[in-house]
Amino acid sequence: MSLHLYNSLTRRLEPFAPLDPACPTMYVCGPTVYNYVHIGNARGPVVFGVLADLLRRRFGALKYARNITDVDDKINAAARDQDVPISTITDRFAAAYRQDMAALGIAPPDIEPAATAHIGEIVAMIERLIDSGHAYAAEGHVLFAVGSFDGYGKLSRRDTDDMIAGARIEVAPYKRDPGDFVLWKPSTDDLPGWDSPWGVGRPGWHIECSAMAAAHLGETIDIHAGGVDLQFPHHENEIAQSECAHGGAPFANVWLHNGMLTFAGSKMSKSIGNIERVHDLVRTHAPEALRYALLSAHYRQPLDWSDALIEQSVRTLDRLYGTLRIVENLTATPSIPREIEDALDDDLNTPKALSILAGIAAKIRQDFAPPGGPAFAQTGDLANRLTTQKSRLLGAGLALGLLQQAPADWFARGADDADDARIQALIDERITAKQARDFARADAIRDQLAAEKIVLEDTPQGVRWKRG
Repeated sequence: MSLHLYNSLTRRLEPFAPLDPACPTMYVCGPTVYNYVHIGNARGPVVFGVLADLLRRRFGALKYARNITDVDDKINAAARDQDVPISTITDRFAAAYRQDMAALGIAPPDIEPAATAHIGEIVAMIERLIDSGHAYAAEGHVLFAVGSFDGYGKLSRRDTDDMIAGARIEVAPYKRDPGDFVLWKPSTDDLPGWDSPWGVGRPGWHIECSAMAAAHLGETIDIHAGGVDLQFPHHENEIAQSECAHGGAPFANVWLHNGMLTFAGSKMSKSIGNIERVHDLVRTHAPEALRYALLSAHYRQPLDWSDALIEQSVRTLDRLYGTLRIVENLTATPSIPREIEDALDDDLNTPKALSILAGIAAKIRQDFAPPGGPAFAQTGDLANRLTTQKSRLLGAGLALGLLQQAPADWFARGADDADDARIQALIDERITAKQARDFARADAIRDQLAAEKIVLEDTPQGVRWKRG
């Protein structure tokens, strides 16, 4: 079958047909880098990373952008609390985000645009919206006039009153309508700001993604993806401002939304405080088990996160790697089975794909214990059959980002995990101490690590360490 995806805009499962069959485009909303992300923030990158690989196999190429929001009121607050420039905060947590995503087996996107590098494009888009009558300036702000766009609400399908209530919109005196949202806002001397026709200020959150997507992927993109919690107001506002700025051209043809992670039945949220940070989890659990857990439910459904889910994922991977270990002496090249591709073609049905993967492993274990015994299994036609099944198992894992390490490495996990976590915690504490100008504490940690022969290396992705 061909690739079919559930389009949140039309509420239908649709065959995917990119504008350019030689190179589809995809934009995924990335993190606001003011703190470590929680495991719920990793679900989209994991699932849509599987989709990115699938698209490359289907079409030969892909332009995949996932942004970094590096100007935001939460970032400003963190920088003010620590008395440092916003770049100190954003550089640190963008690097941590990349490291944590890599630990989960998530390949980087083709393009990683940062909002602060696109101020020119943001200002130009706002000017087009003002010129076309879809935005207006008021008291140093620029606001999008929601009433000027007849299609507002077509993604979330909410009425105006529900949308205003759901967005917790500030009713300010300079707004013509309570639902109008900010494209540009003024900055005081203690806040980051850029020159603009409306004075020194900074962009609103929504306009950032619209400008970055257009700059790198064009006026109309094939797929826009993100968490269902972003559907309104963020994605709704992106559609409004993008389509109005581009003369009515569709912003995205397909919208994909992953379901939320819950914790003991409640939405996982920083504001509630019931979060599990990826930065901590990858240091206390096998990262591949976390990835398996995130793929265990269909991406559009909620997933309840728990220690039991992680433990079950570990046990499953133990069995899968145990299967690979018994055929380790057979040389096999990964080959993705057709039935795995069919499952992913069906709106990224990863639970079905995982079931197929388990079935292949079960077949290997069954064939490995024929009447002639395990030794017989390594010879003749049966060896050929086992080699083929191993190839299929490795290929199934490859399509899901699983089973890509040697069995010995998987089973050796945990030997130094506790000490690694302790060292990383000290490094993180040293970074925080330096940012807070507590140089005495930072120096004490440095000396402690040096005494343990821990070598620190500063890289563009952040501080790395190794044992000397």
